[in-house]
Amino acid sequence: MDRQSTRLAQQTMAFVLAGGRGSRLYELTDRRAKPAMYFGGKSRIIDFALSNAVNSGIRRIGVATQYKAHSLIRHLQRGWSFFRAERNESLDILPASQQLDNENWYKGTADAVTQNIDIIRGYAPKYIIILAGDHIYKQDYSLMIKHHVLSGADVTVGCIEVPREDAKGFGVMKVDSADQILDFVEKPADPPPMPDNPDMALASMGIYVFETEYLCRLLDECSKEDGYGHDFGGDIIPKIVREGSANAHPFSRSCVRTGLEEKPYWRDVGTIDAFWQANVDLTDFEPELDLYDNEWPIWTYSELTPPAKFIHNEEGRRGHAVSSMVSGGCIISGSRLDQCLLFTGVKTHSFAELEGVVAMPYVVINRKARLRNVVIDRGVEIPEGLVVGENPELDAKRFRRSENGICMITQPMIDRLES
Repeated sequence: MDRQSTRLAQQTMAFVLAGGRGSRLYELTDRRAKPAMYFGGKSRIIDFALSNAVNSGIRRIGVATQYKAHSLIRHLQRGWSFFRAERNESLDILPASQQLDNENWYKGTADAVTQNIDIIRGYAPKYIIILAGDHIYKQDYSLMIKHHVLSGADVTVGCIEVPREDAKGFGVMKVDSADQILDFVEKPADPPPMPDNPDMALASMGIYVFETEYLCRLLDECSKEDGYGHDFGGDIIPKIVREGSANAHPFSRSCVRTGLEEKPYWRDVGTIDAFWQANVDLTDFEPELDLYDNEWPIWTYSELTPPAKFIHNEEGRRGHAVSSMVSGGCIISGSRLDQCLLFTGVKTHSFAELEGVVAMPYVVINRKARLRNVVIDRGVEIPEGLVVGENPELDAKRFRRSENGICMITQPMIDRLES
């Protein structure tokens, strides 16, 4: 990181939008917001955006919460309480405000900023970077902020290259050869192609850099317009494209990679299939996302747990794991694991066979269970002898089964089996 990038990061506040439910994760987000979902064995999804900010040198952070926020707030209080006011550091948790002239809920992404303008101005950052708190990636935001300042644009939008067919679910940009945004459309039926690659489109990452005072004036101006939807992608960015200057910042220019990561890594784990796949991918010999990079750590709340333990060494009853990640506090008792990811405190009992299992914290898997390609919610107890992943029709009746055959298991689903 060069001196100018460091200085600009110190003048920037990160505002993290972390209020979304993530409805395509169904029961997994019944009790927690999507940014609070577990990922990678010990982290939460929001840890990636927050870690990127801290590692980039940004030490003023606000997190806007809304849906089912308790789990998220508790995680932030436990794992992100190391900021020191005397060093001009802060992390503010910003639930939707109860104001006399306003509704309780944030009306949209831009309204989350509007409701907290007084807090933002109180810190007086020169720049503000708006972040989505529900994606998995590593990025040096200081490089994007520097790009914004040098370009002189009113806004800089972080973007990734995606196949045009996949871009239909994103905000998509049409740009010229100098990265200036000529058009910005939300979830288009026919996404505009990239200038030099007609099969690909530039999709918004939900990351925006503004000069703070400019954004505050713009939000105030937009609030007086008819039909204002209080949304960055739907209202603010298209308005700037029409009336001002907007630049695209390709993710490849500021993504953080080690020698093991051959291409930029960015994932929206907003479906059961995507969530399972991204977690299981981490068990690969050389995963596309390197979580072992000490130079760009993913900060999180680390529970005090004993080491993982593997016990029993008899034929057919041997505690062992192949191509798997096993977190602290786990006990693998006479079970076989293949390409599994177990979060903190999972216990598996004798003769259980697990393949492609993503088990959230404190799951118990009892004897002789056979599980294949499943996601298990926190605290679930799998009954003795339960078989999942071998009979698609039966699985679909008892659990939530995705199009790709991934089964999601929650405790209420287990309780219905036993009633």
